[in-house]
Amino acid sequence: MKPIRFALGLGLALAAAPALAQQAPVTASSPDGAVSVAVTIDGDGRAAYAVTRKGKQIIAPSRLGFLFTDEAKIDRRLTITGQEVRDFDETWTQPWGEWANIRNRYREFKVHLKETTALARVFTVTFRLYEDGVGFRYEFPQQPNMAKTNIADELTEFAFAQDGTAWWKPAFLWNREEYLYNKTPLSAVSTADTPVTIKLADGTHVALHEAALVDYSGMAVTRTEGTTLRANLTPGAGEAKVRKTGGWSTPWRTLIIADDAPGIYHSHLMLNLNEPNKLGDMSWFKPGKFAGVWWNMIKGEWSWARGPKHGATNANVKKYIDFAAANGVPDVLVEGWNVGWDGDWFGNGWDMDFAKPTEDFDVKALAAYARKKGVRLIGHHETGGAATHYDNQLDKAFKFAADNGYMVVKTGYVTDAGQIERVDADGRKYREWHQGQWMTNHFVRVAEAAAKYKIAFDSHEPVKGTGLQRTYPNWVAREGMRGMEYNAWLGGKNPPEHEANLVFTRMLEGPMDFTPGVLSLKGAENSDLLSTVAKQLALYVVIYSPVQMLADTPENYAKFPKEMKFIRDVPTDWQETRVLNGEIGDYVTIARKERGGEGWYVGAVGDENAHTVSFKLDFLTAGKRYKAEIYRDGDDADYRTDKRHSIAIESKVLTSADSLTLRIAPGGGFAIRLVPAK
Repeated sequence: MKPIRFALGLGLALAAAPALAQQAPVTASSPDGAVSVAVTIDGDGRAAYAVTRKGKQIIAPSRLGFLFTDEAKIDRRLTITGQEVRDFDETWTQPWGEWANIRNRYREFKVHLKETTALARVFTVTFRLYEDGVGFRYEFPQQPNMAKTNIADELTEFAFAQDGTAWWKPAFLWNREEYLYNKTPLSAVSTADTPVTIKLADGTHVALHEAALVDYSGMAVTRTEGTTLRANLTPGAGEAKVRKTGGWSTPWRTLIIADDAPGIYHSHLMLNLNEPNKLGDMSWFKPGKFAGVWWNMIKGEWSWARGPKHGATNANVKKYIDFAAANGVPDVLVEGWNVGWDGDWFGNGWDMDFAKPTEDFDVKALAAYARKKGVRLIGHHETGGAATHYDNQLDKAFKFAADNGYMVVKTGYVTDAGQIERVDADGRKYREWHQGQWMTNHFVRVAEAAAKYKIAFDSHEPVKGTGLQRTYPNWVAREGMRGMEYNAWLGGKNPPEHEANLVFTRMLEGPMDFTPGVLSLKGAENSDLLSTVAKQLALYVVIYSPVQMLADTPENYAKFPKEMKFIRDVPTDWQETRVLNGEIGDYVTIARKERGGEGWYVGAVGDENAHTVSFKLDFLTAGKRYKAEIYRDGDDADYRTDKRHSIAIESKVLTSADSLTLRIAPGGGFAIRLVPAK
């Protein structure tokens, strides 16, 4: 094998390999040498890639290629015509996030391929190799035989070299991404949405996902045989899953690779594979918490529709504004405030008007009342899946929000998967999937329309997170998984392991609006949440979002003044994040340093079992003394009994030389505030 010379800067094109039936592999490694990729062409001219880490094969040779609806597939009779290598290293600053500064250091490896058929189509597979993984994508230049491209599916494979344990949720079912994670052998995965997180037999952890999902369909994966997964693109309205014109590229297919579960979470690979901020100055957006006219609706006590149970009334909203002002909470979410909620709105949102309040919601008076108290409103834009109807109102909807002092809008797409309503300019109607190509473009339109009026948005029933908050930093949060609302309902509450699963699966996508803080631990009809009260506090640290909700009601929070202190104190914007320990689905402990201050916050959650966790405080500044306020499960706490509210609140003075050992009760957790001692 001939060595490859590495070049800094814009890249060095190397001599093309001769077009033989079989070619020598071409290879490249990450700047630190830990992760390597090899691209091969077999005797039939099929292209494959393989990935190794620290000398161990992670991905065995895996197929590359495409199926089209109206042209021959790209699969056989390929040849490598050239390759380029360049190194890149920068550090960039997030306007908000879990880390203020992100290093983006990689080696880029471009492999140029061409068909030896009459079509002679050409494309490039571009790899970016990091010390903790690899991202790769296909890039097709404009060419005569691909003026219009109709993609039926990708042939991209991920042939894992070992079996292992996989955490995954099903794809293409009716309830979008709202499914609990399965824990099975990798060799038992069926069709899964990404990210899929895997602990291989040798202990290596791998997270398979995608980055920069724009103008393309979201990628699920289907196991073909053994431990091989193949890309399975989200359907579109018609035979083609993706339609392209001229030159185009796919999203990045990503593999984060680490020794353990905390290492997976620490990766910045997905963010780094996205384009830099396109919106410019984001100083107008201030991360923070919000209360909401919401939990009573979720429990069924209030309604979104007008009538005697209507939640979004002037009196109710004023009560929440008063609560927010008294507790230093800057925003109040209101759902059901606008015309369109009456009747059957599920999957039928054509009556929604996002600039027309109901007669019992005086937006001007309420916005003025809130402003005097240092509070803003957050409006909810529920589309009922009528995405074209929302497209047609984007400008007036966000202008209305800006005119009334909103900084954030919550969007929603409540309808079954595959039932998004699209209507083209010519009047033709289609049904789309939440993660299809048309919807990925819809969300970019929302981001751009909101940015015009300096509005941030938090999307529910969204397309999956793929790091686009770097490119569109007004896209501050999304749901995309079973949040706290499932705990309100009588059937199918989230199990105690749910959050310990989320950290190493869903949270790899980016911020999640999980809506924590239900201190009452009560859902509909007085049903119990499968949680301790200490765990509800811990969620403010463990499940990240720059906009964190106080999901419970003002009346319930009044019953827990000591616990409320932590919720008031905990920030939502971080300078640094460290996962101190954790195992997927069992437990996790996370420490975060507040941005613009010296305080650290620690949160831990467990599963249905009790755990004892120990961790060092070496993340604290050496030589400083810190006052630790510890909110831990009481010695008798247990989510299965009436002791789920048992909590111990303690104070200690600690330094970076100290360690802590704390118990997590069944269904429990703990939260700690560490601030420099006077």
